[in-house]
Amino acid sequence: MGLLMPPDSADKPAILVLAPMPAAPVSAGNRRRLAATCEALTRGGFAIDLAYYAHEDQIYRRFGQHPPTDLLEMERRFRNVFLIEARTVIPLKTRSNAFGIDEWCPDEVGDFVAWYFSAYPATGAVLVNYVFLSRALERVPPGVLKLIDTHDRFAGRQNQYRPFRAEPNFFYTDTTGEAAGLTRADVVLAIQAAEAEYFAGLTDRRVLLLPPHFPAQKPFTVPERVARIGFLGHGNDPNLFSIGRFIRAWRDGWTPDRPELVIGGEICRSLPGVEGPGVRLLGYLDRLEDFYAQADLVVAPMLMGSGLKMKVGEALSFGRPVIGTEIGLEGFEPVEPAHRCRDAEAVKQAVLAVAGDAEALARLTRASERLFTRYAETALAAEAQLIELLLAHERERTSLSPDLQGETDARPDSASAVGGGLVLTCETSARSLPAADADLGVLVATERRPGHGMAAVYTPLRQRWFALAEATADGAAPDLGALDVALSPEWVRDRNLPPAARTALARAFARMQADWETEGRIVGCAGDRIEIATLLPGVLVSGTHPAAIFLIAGEGASELRLERVTPLHRREIHAYADRTGRLPAPLPVSLSLRGTAPAGGGCLLFLTDDGIGRITLPEEASLS
Repeated sequence: MGLLMPPDSADKPAILVLAPMPAAPVSAGNRRRLAATCEALTRGGFAIDLAYYAHEDQIYRRFGQHPPTDLLEMERRFRNVFLIEARTVIPLKTRSNAFGIDEWCPDEVGDFVAWYFSAYPATGAVLVNYVFLSRALERVPPGVLKLIDTHDRFAGRQNQYRPFRAEPNFFYTDTTGEAAGLTRADVVLAIQAAEAEYFAGLTDRRVLLLPPHFPAQKPFTVPERVARIGFLGHGNDPNLFSIGRFIRAWRDGWTPDRPELVIGGEICRSLPGVEGPGVRLLGYLDRLEDFYAQADLVVAPMLMGSGLKMKVGEALSFGRPVIGTEIGLEGFEPVEPAHRCRDAEAVKQAVLAVAGDAEALARLTRASERLFTRYAETALAAEAQLIELLLAHERERTSLSPDLQGETDARPDSASAVGGGLVLTCETSARSLPAADADLGVLVATERRPGHGMAAVYTPLRQRWFALAEATADGAAPDLGALDVALSPEWVRDRNLPPAARTALARAFARMQADWETEGRIVGCAGDRIEIATLLPGVLVSGTHPAAIFLIAGEGASELRLERVTPLHRREIHAYADRTGRLPAPLPVSLSLRGTAPAGGGCLLFLTDDGIGRITLPEEASLS
């Protein structure tokens, strides 16, 4: 928990921002919205404490996705960063017609809010992202301004899925629930005008329009030609359904003289097999400019969704002309026919029309520039209105209670263990170091905090383990016992510790609590090649997750290299346990490994950047 605030934020009024998604990297629309709102608050003179309720990782992991989270970048941007673990399993389906407004807001979120305002009584406002977290506002003390950033309209959202014969896998509710959630706030923020009007008819709370501001990155220039059209997005349902329809339309009749469709972002992981003539996947890109450098024109062929399509604002900010459907440009108040296409086929025809007509391409570029200019003026005016409201509240609050102040204590308590060629330090403190410490080394594990009911109040204190490779650290690696920890992906995935230190760490954490457990059977050995039949959670069967695998046998440990995961048709292993209650169903596989096969029994620690697995190898499981 980054309780040591930067010097330049010490005298600024503070606002708590609570969100169920990380603020970095901005690889999805809701993250871009969160980042834009926080940037507006920063420009307005506020210091931001960000509380990340980590349920997005849980949601997407169940669909085989794992969007990246950059806690280090978040630490740089905000005064304090807090992590609220998603210990409660979030339901993706309901037997009712809609989710109850509070079904996605467990007790631990409210517990955090109550703790925060006891530790930081000087904070004058709290902004909650999404109406389904509104229950947390009930734990906010009097005098604090309460805001909800709605992002989307959620009442009846499930009806958008019917034309696609699909079921929603994100939150939806009814108008009664949405109205009840909004009423918990003092101010409701809407991302676009039509939704502002809708919310104003649903609640008596003040509703403000706040479109996200997209600073101009590149000037508009007319492309010399349209060689590539681009689509950038996250792998959510609206994006998948919409681009899937457009890909089929674009391929129909495609010839090499037509533009190529390039697709970038997290969505590429959910589009296997779509590459071919006229369509190319760029994968996940760390920098937006790397995508827009490869797209002469951007398409937004959206067929469903609400809120505002952040991909459109980003494309315009990079000076790219845009063609899209009415849904795709909803909130931008378009007037150009190419910005109000009926469906995917109409978007295709509009692209082909400008690709073969230089004058039409120039008109589209100028129309896109005018659209962006009008939108930017609206966004900046709305931002100024919000900031003035927040500052007025802060002036009134401090005039009534001028002595408000909070106290924090970030003094660390640490202890070290030496052996196996490493120094392992356990620090107990409230600070958050997502990757490394200059003195203590690489962060290797973080204590998982108990869920609601196991602790009386939320506490920011937690244990973190750091490791330094030290050749003179003789003796056996320490045995830390049956810890409940989350492993840091840096040492697991990036291999930034030497092999001997990695092996010693595996030995130290050999008895940690696993997220999933099963049995395995060695079915083949040849030289240093080992084949093991076992079960894996469905999300790992593709073999694309970075993994580290250690064989723990007796007092020793060795690292094995995973070469391949091969799905099997027959399930020969039946023992399997999912401790989290939220992993996808296990599937039978064969693991192809390189290393030294165990002479007797043992276990494999199967470590990934988002989970811990343990595969037991009974003595009889080894080949004689």
